[in-house]
Amino acid sequence: MIARTLMIQGTTSDAGKSLVVTALCRWLRRRGVRVAPFKPQNMALNSAVAADGGEIGRAQAVQAAACGLAPHTDMNPVLLKPNTDRTAQVIVQGRAVGNMDARRYHDYKSVVRDAVLESYRRLAARYEAVLVEGAGSPAEINLREHDIANMGFAEAVDCPVVLVGDIDRGGIFAQLVGTLELLAPSERERVAGFVVNRFRGDPALLEPGLRWLEARTGRPVLGVLPYLHGLHLEAEDAIQADQPEKDADRLRVVVPVFPRISNHTDFDPLRLHPQVDLRFVGAGEAFPSADLVILPGSKSVRADLAWLRAQGWEAAILRHLRYGGRLIGICGGFQMLGTRIEDPHGLEGEPGASTGLGLLEMTTVLEPEKRLCNVAGRLALDGSPVTGYEIHAGRTTGPALTRPAVRLGDRDDGALSGDGQILGTYLHGLFEKQEACDALLAWAGLENPQTPDYAALRETSIERLADAVEAHLDTRTLASLLE
Repeated sequence: MIARTLMIQGTTSDAGKSLVVTALCRWLRRRGVRVAPFKPQNMALNSAVAADGGEIGRAQAVQAAACGLAPHTDMNPVLLKPNTDRTAQVIVQGRAVGNMDARRYHDYKSVVRDAVLESYRRLAARYEAVLVEGAGSPAEINLREHDIANMGFAEAVDCPVVLVGDIDRGGIFAQLVGTLELLAPSERERVAGFVVNRFRGDPALLEPGLRWLEARTGRPVLGVLPYLHGLHLEAEDAIQADQPEKDADRLRVVVPVFPRISNHTDFDPLRLHPQVDLRFVGAGEAFPSADLVILPGSKSVRADLAWLRAQGWEAAILRHLRYGGRLIGICGGFQMLGTRIEDPHGLEGEPGASTGLGLLEMTTVLEPEKRLCNVAGRLALDGSPVTGYEIHAGRTTGPALTRPAVRLGDRDDGALSGDGQILGTYLHGLFEKQEACDALLAWAGLENPQTPDYAALRETSIERLADAVEAHLDTRTLASLLE
């Protein structure tokens, strides 16, 4: 049996492809359909460790949860993780195969295409339906040759396409009509309809435009999804800096936004926490006073450390510690806390070494083989249970590790400084468990922390999306596209 397949493409990046696929995954699961998500190629620095031990995009892990499945590397066979403006680490079926610039990757696409189709066929053989997410826009003319991310994939597997546009950006009709016009005739024939995403206001005011769009293109509008305030889905790449309404008396947390920040979804539980004022600080901004500073993960640790210093923020962090503030380093941020970072193989740029912040007595050497695993253990602070995942190429050694931050059963992770002000760990997802988040926020100075259930918040958002499909989309036509 071959699964029924539908592909969701967008007029732009962040048009709502991930959101719509997640919504449709849960909608189909509600109908008793065994469905799986699939994204042929993803470019993102937010990733997850799949159940089979490989690395995939974070959005596909969320979509797997919407299907009631454990994430698998076949759900995102190609992941590109930029480490400079010109190169990216290429991950195929969960494993890194090397760093490539655009030209070299273009030449490598025949290998990648085979892997994409192999993974798709395995999913199609196991499930009743496969919902495919495109990447960027299908109308990116310069990327059409040997395309595997959008229409090239749709034509290879012969599936229909629904095109999504974000009306909140403005210019929705130009987005949809222009994208359709730039497609080749055979590609245009695959577009079975449109979905308008993130609409605010009275839908009746939009109706004349929708009727014009249908008359102009000969394709139906399959529905208008409203702007869902307070919805939380882990972002594929863009940082979500908005926070819900909160009381004035909150713990102040600051996170520097490195040029190659990775897995910033680590901070979603804090961003949504009613007792936390989380602030992402970018280039050119003054470093604000804080109770807790967190150095995030990085895809280019040495370059991002140099950038942090160029911003003048090393002095700000040292001043923060002198005044009794707390500091956490996660993954690449943990490596920065040491005395030295070595990259002898040039895994993240030119081969070489950098002096670390010198706050923990340890050295990190970047090695070609990544550590990829999901883990569970207990915080050394108070024994609170913690879960997370590791995605890193560094091996860290030194006396600082004799005071670990996390105990993982058969091994320890990270480090706690002797004065108790600094904590470093390789664990992403550090704040997702309520008990661990409470313990860390109490350590940072928050009185009586009461952390919401992050998993429940995510599940509520997925259910809201499925409700929106039922209420606002033409589910009869969508069902027919999957038959």
